[in-house]
Amino acid sequence: MVAMGEAARPRALFLAGLAAVYIAAFGSLYVQIPGWGSQPVSPPSRDSLLLEAGFLAVLVAPLRLLRGGSPAWRPHDAVTFWAVRWLLFRLMFASGVVKLTSRCPTWWGLTALTYHYETQCIPTPGAWLAHQLPVWFQKLSVVATYVIEVAVPLLFFAPLRRLRLFAFYCQVLLQVLIILTGNYNFFNVLTIVLALSLLDEEHVGRWLGRPRRRHGSAWPPSLGSVLATLLELSTYGLLLYWTVRYFSLELNWDKKLLDSKVAFTYHEFTTWLRTVTLPLVGVAFLSLSWEILVAMYRCVCVRGCFWKLWATLQWAIMATATVGLFAVSLVPFTYIEHESNGKLWPGIHRMFGAVERFQVVNSYGLFRRMTGVGGRPEVILEGSWDGHSWTEIEFMYKPGNVSAAPAVVAPHQPRLDWQLWFAALGPHQGSPWFSALVLRLLQGQPDVIRLVQADESRYPFHARPPTFVRAQLYKYWFTSASEASPGPAPWWRRQHVQEFFPAVSLGDPKLETLLSQHGLKDKPPPRRRADSLLPRFLGSVRRLCRPFSGPTLLWSLYLVAATAGLLRALARRARGGAPPARHKGPRDRGERNGVRGTEGARPEGRHGNKRKK
Repeated sequence: MVAMGEAARPRALFLAGLAAVYIAAFGSLYVQIPGWGSQPVSPPSRDSLLLEAGFLAVLVAPLRLLRGGSPAWRPHDAVTFWAVRWLLFRLMFASGVVKLTSRCPTWWGLTALTYHYETQCIPTPGAWLAHQLPVWFQKLSVVATYVIEVAVPLLFFAPLRRLRLFAFYCQVLLQVLIILTGNYNFFNVLTIVLALSLLDEEHVGRWLGRPRRRHGSAWPPSLGSVLATLLELSTYGLLLYWTVRYFSLELNWDKKLLDSKVAFTYHEFTTWLRTVTLPLVGVAFLSLSWEILVAMYRCVCVRGCFWKLWATLQWAIMATATVGLFAVSLVPFTYIEHESNGKLWPGIHRMFGAVERFQVVNSYGLFRRMTGVGGRPEVILEGSWDGHSWTEIEFMYKPGNVSAAPAVVAPHQPRLDWQLWFAALGPHQGSPWFSALVLRLLQGQPDVIRLVQADESRYPFHARPPTFVRAQLYKYWFTSASEASPGPAPWWRRQHVQEFFPAVSLGDPKLETLLSQHGLKDKPPPRRRADSLLPRFLGSVRRLCRPFSGPTLLWSLYLVAATAGLLRALARRARGGAPPARHKGPRDRGERNGVRGTEGARPEGRHGNKRKK
């Protein structure tokens, strides 16, 4: 008999985690929507991943949630939840592959992390500590990144659950380390949420302290368990062997360190990638086909003709949607290898072209090339009233003052600080919005000043706007643990490079020309009804939130949600711990959830039904 609910708890955790991520994304937008020409946007990969995960939630979430009902398990849940696992695979595998296909010398030399911690968008204090680690350890960390991003994702579709659990914890470990050393807003939390698709009901039950009763292990063990153990150990052994071989891991006893280097060429890697890309698509298709067949069998096991037909109809719709989504996603997935992309059926390309603008499937590939190898470029804005004495304008989150500790802001995304990092990588003409930012600072617009400093008293020109504004380009480096100074210990050292934006004032021809070129001249605001309810309500909420920063608001929302959940759990326990609605009798829930009888509908133990002899 098929046990029910293989993905009920992981699915519930996925939906709850995705809701928290959306709170972070929309909360960050709300607290920092300025009224200035061009709103900077976040990097496409992060927003695209959020859009795609949100679309998958439409397939994964049960329809009963719309009526406030219990998120009961359904026969086709494993099919739709598989699409989340496929998204996770595309994200991680592509992120690892592009690091090598980009031919970036730091990734090929395993030295990328010696630059990454100080050159990322918004580092944390943990990044300073990680930057102090020895070079051999940094190189070994790059090797571990390759293993987790390229090799381990192949285990997402392994038939053994312990291999999938191993892959899950590897992904979580990588994301947690990234969270500790960098502020990547909601992105790493979202990746962990996607990784929940690798879990099963039993493992999540152990987390919650409600493990299912398992039969005692028999001795001697069955042939199947022996083969499964041998396969698992062989997988770990091959993973270790290939890591040692292809990265030349060698223990240096004299220096007491572990040497490593890439032991394959670019041609060998691209040949391997060309060989495995389409077979990986085949493995994914077989995995999806298996989930579809198992779900169809569960529909057959439903008791009652009406519920059997209803479950089969849902299965057909959701399986068709998942297969279509899988087929369309093959186009962006095979961008990592163009020859494989060209071998796809032309109809798939036409399907992708029809839905591309909706971004339901996307291509990924993070940290393709390492920037800031010669030092972290940083734009420093300065203001003046007389044009001679200049005062630096410090931002809340991005590096500026060398003695100020790096900020911790995740899961909030300070988009202006984020975009200033991109602006520093090229001339100011490549970031047209920068001219609009300078204009708003000269005008002293409160919404824009709040993007710089939520506490206006820390903004040096809060009394009256500056007459002149300019920007300088510096290069920043983390200080070392051995550096000492008479005053407060600096976190950074910096060196002036050149002028980034010339000194301008209101009405300056240079500024007016730049604004006109990019269509950023002042435009009349859109006309709205002054008495409409929604703008008045949002304006009131914004005024209440004004004294607080984005991270404070987001974590306050999370604390309120966690408190509400805790109070609900305590109230349920105070009422005697009645079982949830989904544990009712066989004709209430079990038959509708794709199981014949009640063995799967009720939890095992004293509430379960006795098996028929």
